[in-house]
Amino acid sequence: MNALLTEVQVSETLQVSLACLRRWRLRGEGPQYLKVGPLVRYRTEDIEAWVAELPTGGNGRRFTVRSAMRSKFAISA
Repeated sequence: MNALLTEVQVSETLQVSLACLRRWRLRGEGPQYLKVGPLVRYRTEDIEAWVAELPTGGNGRRFTVRSAMRSKFAISA
């Protein structure tokens, strides 16, 4: 059996705050977790699977301030 990771270990691994990890869990947006009594634990394979499913970027286009302003006005109009 693989070792289970604590919230602190997962937040350090993902480089997010503990509060962010907990918010994801409450919203059902983060990686799968286990409840061991009152404790929250994560499996390494669940973390890896969740990260692999995240969308990726990098289409080579730059997002300029000018295009941001256009989209802002287009939405509000």
